[in-house]
Amino acid sequence: MNKVKTAWFCSSCGNESPKWLGRCPACGEWNTMIEEPKRKEISGEVTSRNKSFLSKQDAKPEHLNNISFGDENRFSLGNTEMDRILGGGMVEGSMILIGGEPGIGKSTLSLQLPLHCKGLKTLYVSGEESAKQIKLRAQRLGGNDELCLVLSETLLENILLQTKEVNPDLLIIDSIQTIFSQNIESSAGSVSQVRECAAALLRYAKETDTPVILVGHITKEGAIAGPKVLEHVVDVVLQFEGDTRGSYRILRSIKNRFGSTAELAVFEMTGSGLREVSNPSEMLIPMHQDNLSGIAISAMLDGTRPFLIEIQALVSTAAYGMPQRSTTGFDVRRMNMLLAVLEKRAGFKLAAKDVFLNMAGGLKVTDPACDLAVVASILSSNFDLSISPNTCFAAEIGLSGEIRPVSQVERRISEAEKLGFKQIYISPFNKESSYSKTKKGNIDIITVSDIPALCRRLFK
Repeated sequence: MNKVKTAWFCSSCGNESPKWLGRCPACGEWNTMIEEPKRKEISGEVTSRNKSFLSKQDAKPEHLNNISFGDENRFSLGNTEMDRILGGGMVEGSMILIGGEPGIGKSTLSLQLPLHCKGLKTLYVSGEESAKQIKLRAQRLGGNDELCLVLSETLLENILLQTKEVNPDLLIIDSIQTIFSQNIESSAGSVSQVRECAAALLRYAKETDTPVILVGHITKEGAIAGPKVLEHVVDVVLQFEGDTRGSYRILRSIKNRFGSTAELAVFEMTGSGLREVSNPSEMLIPMHQDNLSGIAISAMLDGTRPFLIEIQALVSTAAYGMPQRSTTGFDVRRMNMLLAVLEKRAGFKLAAKDVFLNMAGGLKVTDPACDLAVVASILSSNFDLSISPNTCFAAEIGLSGEIRPVSQVERRISEAEKLGFKQIYISPFNKESSYSKTKKGNIDIITVSDIPALCRRLFK
């Protein structure tokens, strides 16, 4: 019996090595080398080294100014949020990877797209569910299923054979970690299997101009499972975010060769599938009673999309010797820095108090423009004085206690004015010319230079 030849592959980047190495020479990661069987050599096989599938002809050098190009052929998916995050629609021959935690809605979205897009012939390949299970989910999602074909298969060669017979307008693979090729002896989901299957599906997409959607699992660290080369191969990487116990989901663009990565789509999980949320600010500002302390509204920006989010803070006397610092949706190190600024620069004694911070709606906030709202909510809870519900904030706080300007302040002001806010606090270093055209007289723009000035205006 012939001995199976093996090699060592990096689980992070897919680099191959003939022996084990503590550190991958390609990506520099430690302890990522995994031993797997090498790919079978098939006689007469045509590989990507001797045939170009990107140019669909023999690869030859060309002068850059002689290469003709035009707009990418796009088509609408019938979903406004998806069309926008993809840059105006799906590009023919593109390869899209959708990742996210289990139960977040990856399979629901991938099946909902063809059911609600008219005239789109789709082959939905599932390696995790049977055809009956997919049918039950399709009935719940509704839509037109006449042009949606379902295939429960995990062997790559059979999938490619069926695509030649069906000739779909869209191919969906759920998920890439369950697909395997008989040319490789390792199990499905391994580094070599994921890399080989992704390369074969990329070849199919480019040769036939058929867009392919891959659904991918993620690791416990939150990264997409499989080698990093998987993310390099595809054209678009979309990541689902949100709490599976809540109803709202955020689809974020991490990589997009045909559009901007500064876009995100917001959905609400309902009994009939994912519903588009056209105005996320109303979702992130829950209804509650007035005159509650510890609540402030921040005009933040995620990518190019403005949001108004409610920030809740609770400051209380420490019940134990060591005060607690806890945040939900906000970087706890950033909050500790803001508390240190309040202690050192503004004279507020918070070192012996518990501080809890929560971003309403389950959204993870990274915009530094939320600093002013965080400080305002903490001071409001500390004084037990409420902030007017018609007031919002948009500014960054520096280490010396100064209130610094933020980018695209005019978009934040417009969003606040559209939702009926009467006041917005910003930095005096924001140039008035950047927002003077935005102001229509329905909102007062208040500038504060430091934290003591903020206290004097808020808590008179």
